[in-house]
Amino acid sequence: MFEIALWNTKTRRKETFVPLDSTNVRMYACGPTVYDRAHIGNARSAVVFDLLFRLLRRRYEPDCVTYVRNITDIDDKINARAAELQAGGDRRPAVELIREITNRTIDWYHKDLGALRVLKPTHEPRATKYVPQMVSLIKTLMEKGHAYESHGHVLFSVASYPGYGSLARRSIDEMKARARVEVAPYKKQALDFVLWKPSGLDQPGWSSPWGWGRPGWHIECSAMSLELLGKTFDIHAGGIDLAFPHHENEAAQSMCAHPSEEFARVWMHNGFLQVKGEKMAKSLGNFFTVKDLLDQGLRGEVLRFVLLSKQYRQRLDWTSRNVMKAEALLRRWWSQVMDAPRSEANAEHSKAQPDEVDAEFLDALADDLNTPRAIARMHELSTAGDVTALNAAMKLMALDREVRPIYFLQIGDLQRVWEEARKQKDYVKSDFIREQMSEAGVLLSPSPGRGFRLTHAYDPVKLLRIPSAVEAKFGEYPGEKPTE
Repeated sequence: MFEIALWNTKTRRKETFVPLDSTNVRMYACGPTVYDRAHIGNARSAVVFDLLFRLLRRRYEPDCVTYVRNITDIDDKINARAAELQAGGDRRPAVELIREITNRTIDWYHKDLGALRVLKPTHEPRATKYVPQMVSLIKTLMEKGHAYESHGHVLFSVASYPGYGSLARRSIDEMKARARVEVAPYKKQALDFVLWKPSGLDQPGWSSPWGWGRPGWHIECSAMSLELLGKTFDIHAGGIDLAFPHHENEAAQSMCAHPSEEFARVWMHNGFLQVKGEKMAKSLGNFFTVKDLLDQGLRGEVLRFVLLSKQYRQRLDWTSRNVMKAEALLRRWWSQVMDAPRSEANAEHSKAQPDEVDAEFLDALADDLNTPRAIARMHELSTAGDVTALNAAMKLMALDREVRPIYFLQIGDLQRVWEEARKQKDYVKSDFIREQMSEAGVLLSPSPGRGFRLTHAYDPVKLLRIPSAVEAKFGEYPGEKPTE
């Protein structure tokens, strides 16, 4: 059984990971604020911690890992987007527009992450469903003297918590200088942050002891993680941009509410993504979403590979050259795996069983997700021709090109129809089927026992359309029509 080591932002060192309970490993990651399409920088965090989720499931069994990734659907950016629509002539109430914006954006997010092979988390709580828990947590903080009410707002008192700044390793003065904090007359200190704020009639709101209003951003994650993972859990993850002030504030309010607990034991943060050495920004013309890249014809596995090509804590530079290199490499590996003989006799020559993951590859991932070393090991497996081990490694990183059983059944049926046409000397039909299958990336062989092989251009959608094409051209398809 392998050990996992993770870099802990809190302690600034790599530590052997020992969960609180090996039968319930608990992990929380900050998810999207749903007002627009996910850009490729957002996707890096989702892909990195999806890989960690997969690795933990490998080490502790799938049912022993609980992964929570929240959705922030209460936010001023969402409200602003609704206001933009109203300014553009949409006369619907803001609350109705906000509901439509968030639901649509969540659907987009799921579709984009699905293309990147990101697994669904165990729980995906929406902030709007946990407001009562947030109100309860704020009341606890007020009762313990860590929060105060002012002008309809409730704020966390940073001065009440001596440990504030321990996660970011910054002094109060440094945090004041470096943080973009809201200067407001209702604050006792500049770093005090909002737990609850008043809502207007045209904004989302909930009843509370402090009037009609809505929660601040930071309290959302504390309340949802408390409800779903408990007062102390194993891993808290997110982008490095969240370390301060979001994660610092989360830790402060959670520790103050439950001072005898540890909140998150390990804090993990992925590095920034930049484009050709510059920060991604719409004003620079280098801003693009996951959908933009998919619409260019890039496969999700290629995008995932680029996002994992650097060790997660390092800054990642996104360039067209890196994307092209990733696509060429993956296509070569896909072709190598798909062209490998499938007979039992040939399978005996492999150095690994189909589900066995190469030890060196696994050690690399277990070493704080050292994906560059893991990819280097995949190169070695490819060079050695150990396609079984290569495929197992690609599966664990979700870089494989899956072929579902239904497609093999369809290939077999088409192959039978093709062979029957050749027996009947109907070469027009047999050539048509063979050409159609070749375009779908399936090469048929007339040699006995050779069957077929899949190429890097394999396209299951094209494959499923062939029977209809045969029927349209020749009036019938003498085989089984696919059901999907």
